[in-house]
Amino acid sequence: MSLQLSFAEASAIGPREENQDALRLVAPAPALAASKGYLFAIADGVSQCADGGLAARSTLQALALDYYATPQTWAVAQALDRLLLAQNRWLQANGGGQPLLTTVSALVLRGRRFTLAHVGDCRVYRWHAGQLQRISEDHVWDQPGMQHVLKRAMGLDQHLVLDFLDGELRLDESFVLLSDGVWAVLGDTAIAAILRDQPDLHSAAQTLVSAAHLAGSQDNASALLVRVDALGETSIGDALVHVRQWPLPPALKPGQIFEGWHIDGVLGQSQQSLLYRVHDGQQQPWLLKTLPGRLHDDPQAGQSLLAEEWFLKRVAGRHFPEVHPASQRQHLYYVMREYSGSTLAELYANVGPLPLAQWLDLAERLLRAVGMLHRRQILHRDIKPENLLLGDDGELRLLDFGLAYCPGLSEDPLCALPGTPSYIAPEAFGGAAPTPQQDLYSVGVTLYFLLTGHFPQGEIEAFQRPRFGVPVSASRYRPDLSEWIAQSLERSVAAEPAQRFETAEEWLLVLEQGERRSLSVRPRPLLEREPVKVWRTMALVSLLVNVVLLVLVLQG
Repeated sequence: MSLQLSFAEASAIGPREENQDALRLVAPAPALAASKGYLFAIADGVSQCADGGLAARSTLQALALDYYATPQTWAVAQALDRLLLAQNRWLQANGGGQPLLTTVSALVLRGRRFTLAHVGDCRVYRWHAGQLQRISEDHVWDQPGMQHVLKRAMGLDQHLVLDFLDGELRLDESFVLLSDGVWAVLGDTAIAAILRDQPDLHSAAQTLVSAAHLAGSQDNASALLVRVDALGETSIGDALVHVRQWPLPPALKPGQIFEGWHIDGVLGQSQQSLLYRVHDGQQQPWLLKTLPGRLHDDPQAGQSLLAEEWFLKRVAGRHFPEVHPASQRQHLYYVMREYSGSTLAELYANVGPLPLAQWLDLAERLLRAVGMLHRRQILHRDIKPENLLLGDDGELRLLDFGLAYCPGLSEDPLCALPGTPSYIAPEAFGGAAPTPQQDLYSVGVTLYFLLTGHFPQGEIEAFQRPRFGVPVSASRYRPDLSEWIAQSLERSVAAEPAQRFETAEEWLLVLEQGERRSLSVRPRPLLEREPVKVWRTMALVSLLVNVVLLVLVLQG
């Protein structure tokens, strides 16, 4: 079931010459609504500034256009905060020497939760079961006579401070967004009475605005109402709630049917996970991943498992395992498709260092996969040959998202050092926060090893505190390497992050351009290949010519 909403809006200019209030509601396509939610916002431009109407309208337009372009893995509050901070800078820079000021309240409803970002003196209420609850604060001065003077607003200060509120949605509740032209005149008691008497949202919105002006409001009056008709599916934040609700599956036996899955047997078990091979009613092979029994009361392990599933759903594509919806599950696990093939570690064990043509093909596909991850703000943090599957269908897939990290969503325990030591970037050993450059370092070590059978800094054991120097050039082990390949590998595993490739796309471009150059190699001119010999020969020829001319002159 998807989130179902009803909404209505109304706005009136009143006795003012211009309506400087702005309203915005965005109901995107279902897929985007599921990942990013529905956006509702109200803004009230400050009339004493250069152009309050422009400030209000441009702010809501920027929100509506840019919010849905932010990565799906950003938390709602993170996305709203970044966008409103950017808009705050724009308002300060475009007032022509005068302030462009507006208040704003932005509400996002997604799945089963809501997020509110607020600054200024518009008000946001929750209306449920006949009770009106204000959930926003008026950012005005509390001194006598200054109750309508803003102390916080968009465009007012260089360092914008927003209020954020996150909570769980309730079925049949309504959110009521009002400009001060409504609430300041009517008051909470009259607002509640109108909502009680007008169950139809459109009638209620229009009545609130009309009643405000009839009561003597001298300001623009605007109202935006949203009702929750049906709750939606969980987002990652909602999913983590199930950690405290779902038990682990019981020990599963071959031949058993569990929540619709036919159990074939245990495929693998580690300290952190338990993997079963299963098949569905159509005999399609899948893998059921859960936790070992000893972690049944470990909420952190449960959160990591559900976050892993959520990440895989967000990056659905040819380079990653397909995740089954498993909508009827009542236990803590997730199901992903099983693919036949071999890991690159198994491939190396069978054939040794890879042929250059195959290596280049795999390198380009791996960088495309990592680039797709990073564009979605996901860091894998455990890239190595063991986690790269070359399927019998020819696809290269990146596996095991158990250590994946997303800024704003993931939390690491203090002193955590995720990954396999030989593939971990030097700065991570010093406690640096996860970055894309650390993933690219792991890619570099992986490709270096597959090409040479060695590690650029030597193999690192788990108990070591390694020291990093200049990496050994791959050409030492593979004399057949082109110079540009060796240089790209050296750059990818540089000890200093600033010396590495900034993005996977940058490195991919180097590989693609270098490969094209190697396919169209033309012999370099002799002057470039042997400049000393060329100049010596030319000098000798010049000397001989001069001698001949001198002889001819003397004979003449």
